[in-house]
Amino acid sequence: MLVLSILLLVPVAFCSISSLGSREFSLVARGTNSDGSLPTYKNPNASIEDRVADLLPRMTLEEKVAQIIQGDIDGWMNTTDPLDNTLVFNQSGLEDMMSTKAGSIWGGYAMPYEKFVFALNVGQKYLMENTTLGIPAMFQSEGLHGFTNNGTIFPSPIGLAASFNPELLSSVANVIATEAEGLGLSQIFAPVLDMSRELRWGRVEENFGEDPFLTGEMGLAYVSGLQNGTRRNVTADGSGGIRKRMAATCKHFTAYGSPMAGLNTAPVVGSERDLRTIYLPAFQKACLESLAIMTAYSAYDSIPLVANKHILSDILRDEWQYPYWVTTDAGAVDLLISQHKTCDTRECAAKAVIENGLSGEMGGGSYTYLTLPDQVAAGTVNESYIDETVKAMLRTKFTLGLFESPYPYSDYLSTIRTPESRQVLLQMEEEAIVLLENRDNVLPLSTDISSIALIGPQVNRVTFGDYVFFNASLNGITPLAGFQEFLSNRSSSTRINFAQGCELWSNDQSGFDEAVSAAQQSDVAIVMVGTWSLDQTLLWTPGTNATTGEHVDLSSLSLVGAQLPLVEVIVNTGKPTVVVFVSGKPVSEPWIQAHANAVIQQFYPGELGGLALPEIIFGAVNPSGKLPVSFPRSVGTTPDFYNYLNGMRPVDAGMITDNDTLVFGHQYVLNSPIPIWSFGHGLSYTTFNYTNLSLNPTSIGTSDNFNVTVTVHNTGLVDGKEVVQVYLSDVVSSVVTPVQRLVGFQKIDLPAGSSRTVSIEVVSSQLALWNLDNEWAVEPGVFTVTIGTSDETFSQATLTVTA
Repeated sequence: MLVLSILLLVPVAFCSISSLGSREFSLVARGTNSDGSLPTYKNPNASIEDRVADLLPRMTLEEKVAQIIQGDIDGWMNTTDPLDNTLVFNQSGLEDMMSTKAGSIWGGYAMPYEKFVFALNVGQKYLMENTTLGIPAMFQSEGLHGFTNNGTIFPSPIGLAASFNPELLSSVANVIATEAEGLGLSQIFAPVLDMSRELRWGRVEENFGEDPFLTGEMGLAYVSGLQNGTRRNVTADGSGGIRKRMAATCKHFTAYGSPMAGLNTAPVVGSERDLRTIYLPAFQKACLESLAIMTAYSAYDSIPLVANKHILSDILRDEWQYPYWVTTDAGAVDLLISQHKTCDTRECAAKAVIENGLSGEMGGGSYTYLTLPDQVAAGTVNESYIDETVKAMLRTKFTLGLFESPYPYSDYLSTIRTPESRQVLLQMEEEAIVLLENRDNVLPLSTDISSIALIGPQVNRVTFGDYVFFNASLNGITPLAGFQEFLSNRSSSTRINFAQGCELWSNDQSGFDEAVSAAQQSDVAIVMVGTWSLDQTLLWTPGTNATTGEHVDLSSLSLVGAQLPLVEVIVNTGKPTVVVFVSGKPVSEPWIQAHANAVIQQFYPGELGGLALPEIIFGAVNPSGKLPVSFPRSVGTTPDFYNYLNGMRPVDAGMITDNDTLVFGHQYVLNSPIPIWSFGHGLSYTTFNYTNLSLNPTSIGTSDNFNVTVTVHNTGLVDGKEVVQVYLSDVVSSVVTPVQRLVGFQKIDLPAGSSRTVSIEVVSSQLALWNLDNEWAVEPGVFTVTIGTSDETFSQATLTVTA
């Protein structure tokens, strides 16, 4: 990565036009050189740092500030009607927008592609051809699981993580980038690397789970898949060979996923040790090459994260030497005034963020950064902070090659929804599904089965997670349609008896009789229940309802309304019952775990989720997903993440039996802290056996790596994919450490009856703890290495670390 020196306190006089001495350019023609030579910043073969150093002194203070405030295409386009395709723009609005907010432009609207491309071309041509310096903008959109203008929608990130397949996730991100790039986008607001440790929080579906290591690996796969490559018309080896085609945006930096009481944007309580061991590792793993980072709304240890010098400057810029663009979230600067109460004026808020965070200001607020020119003139803000922030923006743009290739491609339609991308989508849909229970091998079903009942409010609807475009569900296939298509393609005579039974959001049980009748007329009942979210238009529309998504937080993790009673009456028919959770987070229903014949978890799927589900249920595809997050028995037994600290989980469980008998315990009196299903859990239609576990070497120094090698056997009758998981436990340490933590995994494909030897490297830093001196250290001692899941041990070995 690039190495830079961040100037925080010393004024940088040469970066201000007013103080320039000798220069290569005229003040009235700053985009050219006085001697007629090509300005370095326009030379695609010059190094990035040379290009930045040449361009910055040419910029006025107002131009610098405009680079670090986000604009919006609604400044010159009518974005109110997603179906309107009128190719007109507002000239005065365009000029006004670009005079003050020109560095990055929000373009995450649903509109016809022709209009979208027209809007981006208008904006970029104005900047390139009608401004003095010709600095292109980064046009931005969301892209957690598909970009938000009719891009291909993949499973929500929590589902992507359930695949435990970084290589496949990289292919998903590549599709997202390819579709967005052709339309002229150059920055995607993803991935989200928050930890799913507070399950009441509405945005659990946007994360890769509860574990820092898994989140880091999946985050890195996403960033690499999205960014790697070169935009068209850009010299791949130009600017020192540092080229990317799309800017990923790691967010929300940092600790955002653990708000107090599970309420969105609420403060996060934690120590420096928590910060270093839980929240920062995934960002450090995945984001040092990411071309952008977005800060969080919340406060950590009572310091708002948008103005947290320790995290944003001391760690991110100085310790990690991060050189690229950092931005706030929408309206976040104003929260210093309205929520955090650390400022009482826009001037104070802008000063706090630019000086402590060296980050830009996203829209959605009062644009506090517009006060910066006056503050510089008044001497209350040093221009050097603005300069360093602008440098980061320019580095990202030069790395993208935007000065050479700022426009959409004429053949953009050829890169959207291709057969190749649909294959990636289907594979991810299949690998994201997790088989949680399968009593008496009730699954897979035979296509010769006489009849099945499809029951529940999730059967005849497409349930996507948040951060999808308006009407995105129209591109999806419902499970009902998916079962019909699957059985038709196999010339099966299986009859489908469908009954909805109830709504997701209602206590009304008037549909139960029809549902019971459908089950009684069928050989097997499949009941689909869960949570629901909405697209980015409806989610924020007053009067709509949802149970997950941004700003949608829960006080209970149980099924809403009549859903659990519906499952109960179907189970009580005596018919074999398969329960499918379609949800954006864990559902706390231990009764279902105890009484259903089989349980499947489908985190919010993508467009082909309705087809992948029957493939799994009928055995055309062997399930291989694993849980990226643990399922608590109730909201009162949270937190239930697997990597809890030693001593955190004493167990003396009580219970309430099916006949309402009270069996009293102590931890808890009438419940258990043990999750229903724990991180890493996931069943298969075949069986796997592990042999010959070895560590090489078995004794290492504090700076040495080691390899974990094991042979995996498919001892069943069908081919299958297995996720080999490696966990580490520190037997004795100077500070309290987690009871276990994931340090490696690998997904392998094993034909029936075959075996494969897998070797996973564990690097020395993964053994480190944040010690009493507030430093990373690998302490001499004994570590236990476990192969298995977080709640099941297949094989163990002992590692010794010597001084």
